Amino acid sequence: MSARANPKLAMRPMLPTDVPFLAEIFRSSIEELTSEDYSEAQREAWVATADDEEAFGRKLAGELTLVATFDGAAVGFAALADNRHIDMLYVHPAAAGQGAGAMLVDALEKLAAARGTKQLSVDASDNARSFFEKRGFKAQQRNTIALGDEWLANTTMSKTLAAAPGGKRDGGGS
Repeated sequence: MSARANPKLAMRPMLPTDVPFLAEIFRSSIEELTSEDYSEAQREAWVATADDEEAFGRKLAGELTLVATFDGAAVGFAALADNRHIDMLYVHPAAAGQGAGAMLVDALEKLAAARGTKQLSVDASDNARSFFEKRGFKAQQRNTIALGDEWLANTTMSKTLAAAPGGKRDGGGS
């Protein structure tokens, strides 16, 4: 009889070999989790932004991108741009609601605060807005973004971060 630890969520930095999996998580998340808030045409335009996986990978590599894993398999990712803006947060629908998104945002908040950022922002999709509100983000403004021939709405939200213990903040916020 062999014992095996229960699989659990873990986190690590993005690797170049992750890009195809992260693009698939991105697509699946949009296709399956946003249908109540966005039309099929809007979702198709949004998903198409990952069609060029090389460009998608360059974007993720140019930001601080963390990957949530479950039993070693990627189940979500989040990217921090300019140490003050959550640029992407996507979790595979099969893992939605199991803590991967919260774990990723917690890590980005801690990293940003430790680097002196006072305020973190995100342009939250309509379906992600309540997730960020529960985490203390406050709505600042509504936005309309053009993707191809479609227009999508989101909300810019922000959260004041606590200073890192023993650290100081340099005003790296917005």
